[in-house]
Amino acid sequence: MLWTTLIALAGAALTDSLTGATISGLPDPGPITRFSLPVVQAVRDVGALVTLGALLAIATCLPGVKDDERLRGPRARLLALSQLSALTWALTSLLLIALTYSDASGIRIGDPGFADGVLLFARSFDLGTYLVWGAGLATLIAIGATFVQRVGGTGWLLALSVAGLWTLALTGHAAGTANHEEAVNYQFIHLLGIGIWAGALAALAWVRRDLSAEHLATAVRRFSVLAAWSLAGVGISGVLGAALRIPRLSDLWTDYGVLVLLKVGALVLLGIAGWWHRRHLIGRLADGAPRAFARLVSAELVVLFAAAGLGVALNRSAPPAPVGAGSLSLAETELGRPFPPELTGSRWLTEWNIDVLFAPLTLLLVASYLLAVVRLRRRGDTWPWARTLAWVIGWLIFFWATSGAPAVYGRVLFSAHMVQHMTIAMAVPVFLVLGAPITLALRALPARRDGSRGIREWLLAIVHSRPAAVLTNPIVAAVIFVVGMMAFYYSPLFELSMRAHTGHVLMTFHFLLSGYVLVSCLIGTDPGIKRPSYPLRLLLMMVTFAFHAFFAIALMASDQILAEDWFAMFDRSWGESLADDQYRGASIGWAFGELPLAIIALSLLAGWVSSDRRERRRFDRNEDRTGDQELAAYNAFLQRIAEGTEGRGRSRESVVAETPGAEGSDTASEPR
Repeated sequence: MLWTTLIALAGAALTDSLTGATISGLPDPGPITRFSLPVVQAVRDVGALVTLGALLAIATCLPGVKDDERLRGPRARLLALSQLSALTWALTSLLLIALTYSDASGIRIGDPGFADGVLLFARSFDLGTYLVWGAGLATLIAIGATFVQRVGGTGWLLALSVAGLWTLALTGHAAGTANHEEAVNYQFIHLLGIGIWAGALAALAWVRRDLSAEHLATAVRRFSVLAAWSLAGVGISGVLGAALRIPRLSDLWTDYGVLVLLKVGALVLLGIAGWWHRRHLIGRLADGAPRAFARLVSAELVVLFAAAGLGVALNRSAPPAPVGAGSLSLAETELGRPFPPELTGSRWLTEWNIDVLFAPLTLLLVASYLLAVVRLRRRGDTWPWARTLAWVIGWLIFFWATSGAPAVYGRVLFSAHMVQHMTIAMAVPVFLVLGAPITLALRALPARRDGSRGIREWLLAIVHSRPAAVLTNPIVAAVIFVVGMMAFYYSPLFELSMRAHTGHVLMTFHFLLSGYVLVSCLIGTDPGIKRPSYPLRLLLMMVTFAFHAFFAIALMASDQILAEDWFAMFDRSWGESLADDQYRGASIGWAFGELPLAIIALSLLAGWVSSDRRERRRFDRNEDRTGDQELAAYNAFLQRIAEGTEGRGRSRESVVAETPGAEGSDTASEPR
């Protein structure tokens, strides 16, 4: 932390942000704020990175004891480290609320009205609210670490730490750029990569003396894979993010550009160290040379946390003014880009704005799926090509919905938003479920035998967990799909998803996951879901889509304009009125479900027929093994019925004649 703080202060001094009143017209917040702000932010960032890395090392890197997932020994030490770092993260986030308010307002700490101003800043301004959320998430991690006793619990804490990094991206140096959403996405990927790399490396260094040479080599080998992916993510996101804030090559020689170049140099050094690490170190560790690990770790950590300090300095520095800088239009302020042209038929295919969060996710999941298929084929196993095609089609449709015309126009036209919603919630999940990704992953991924968890083990743990059992219950899934949609549109959440980047991201994930779970309950084959019988699945499909159609029809008949303030704010000069556009969007919502419904119905019918055929073959094989025992038992049952009716004046032959499939008096003539 001290090293990161020193680098942050040095970088801030380079850009003159430690001097008073650097911005004309703003009062000086005082030396306490100027010097404390980069120090506290550096400590906060290190706390967040170490929290993420320690939890990740417990969850995936450290070898364990077979059939014993209790947190003992090195795992317990790392859990304590994560608790301490999370507590540091929480406290420094609270301090940053006051310091950031002082810096933004120019009011010195302790001046009259300062406390009331801080409370107003935390409640009513996005920057203050994000800091509060970060402090809250870090506090939950610190409290949760007190109660977690097994590896599975660290998964929840790890998810909270990733969410906490999102709040850091929202308050970092990318948050104030004109392309706010793209910059935040790049910053999040950047922070996630640094957190995995620096945090996990610091965690391994923390417990290296508690690990045997064999276990240390295993942990480092697993970490090296994560570090390689992190290097790619940090490098790509860093370069693209810097390009948003440094539009001209000449800007590289400004104070801000020099800090960026220093970060690039640190990344290059880390890449070289990582290559040497994988080439030379792991084999020496297995032979019992822990000092080599300590030397390399020390060097890497110095560079990594220096890069974190430079990030803090960048946050305290103003980037170069963009070319043609001037006042931004309303669309550029709210949307982060110019207002789109009139939507015509051809522009549904030609208008694009690549989403730098969902596009990499799409590429990663498609590439991972194809690599898994290749791995199966190399070992002689087969995988249906239709499943692969369905998976690729699903993600291509998702890419169009999040980066194509539905995304470009989805925040200015309700009808375009409804196209995006229907595509993500209904069309995409059908193809993804038909791809059976969990089944493929369980077949392709190697299993661990040392009591630790890799991707395969975490997948099994998730699909068989109690929360998953509740959420994947067919009734619960249908309720979440329908009620969640109604609650979203008839509440402030819809307008929030238009105005706030976080709301938009959460909306997209909700549509995708709720649709995926529902469709998986109907036609999926992946393990983990207790699917009802086919007649009940058919009934569930009809009821769910009937409610969906009812929502669309009710919206068509409604005079209430959803998110009216947002859509009216832009005062479009083209297209239909707000009421007519909403009617069109509701009509799209009503009609768009027909194609996914047809695919689901056909898949359901095919699965039903296939299930009956499997049951019939199973029955025939069982009869062959048992010598028609079940058929004989059934015939004996009919015989008893016939004998019981003879005493009441009815002949055995009449009972047999009334039995379906029977001819004459031969009760064994046809199987059931």
